[in-house]
Amino acid sequence: MASAQELVQSCSNVFTLPEIYYRVRDVVDNPDSTMDDLAKVLKMDPAISARVLKIVNSPLYGVPKQVDTVTRAVNLLGMQAIRDLVTATTIGRSFSGMTVQIMDLSAYWRKSVLCALMAGKIAKSCGIDDSERFFIEGLLRDIGHLVLYQTIPERAQSALIEAGNLGSPLAEVEQSNFGCDFTEVGTELIHSWGMPSQIEQAIRHQLCPDEAGDYALHASIVHLAGVVADHNELHPSVAPKELSFHRAALQSTRFDVSEWPALLSEAQEQLQETVKLFSPVAMAA
Repeated sequence: MASAQELVQSCSNVFTLPEIYYRVRDVVDNPDSTMDDLAKVLKMDPAISARVLKIVNSPLYGVPKQVDTVTRAVNLLGMQAIRDLVTATTIGRSFSGMTVQIMDLSAYWRKSVLCALMAGKIAKSCGIDDSERFFIEGLLRDIGHLVLYQTIPERAQSALIEAGNLGSPLAEVEQSNFGCDFTEVGTELIHSWGMPSQIEQAIRHQLCPDEAGDYALHASIVHLAGVVADHNELHPSVAPKELSFHRAALQSTRFDVSEWPALLSEAQEQLQETVKLFSPVAMAA
């Protein structure tokens, strides 16, 4: 048995974010910082600046006019949105050199980006302000499995197979087999990065949003997006017609469950281009 903290610490050298992430975080967290301060920090990393501009000008944001400077991007989207973008891009860049024998990393990132798109779309359909903010939470929903497959790959794979054979929730099998599950491990990693509490708690309570307290809305959006992303992986012959959304998530968001197929279709249409923006392969290019 190993704790989530021990697993994260054992591979901390792999899951280290670049300095630009921490510089941006410090600027955004400082109440005395200005938009110009953030733009100056971003300009210190030309690669990240170029990536942020590319994303801002992509269909993901749909800005009516070309954004050609970092300063304009910061003023247009705001400091928190830029922080989220930098977080998403630096995570992908950090994992560009990661090698895992058992795990299909391209499939992992494709599913993570789909979950991210769904989180934003579900939030928007529920009339939630700043729905784009939920993209990063959806993207990180399953990040605990990156740690598990880096540290205990055979046991992680065995738990996945066992859960499938038994028809049991994967998190329950993981708890039984090695003492923690992917949500706890993901939370520990996010905590080590010093990310905002709502992201940390959304990942921790995605399977039980009724236990998320003040962060129930965030956990509920991640839960809903995750259920759709998981369902999308199933073969039509075995996929249930009804999705098992947690009642508390539906109550918290007031999400109309009849909308998920249309939202999924929209997300799938955007998936290929969005993966190019955020996956480790894109970051390594």
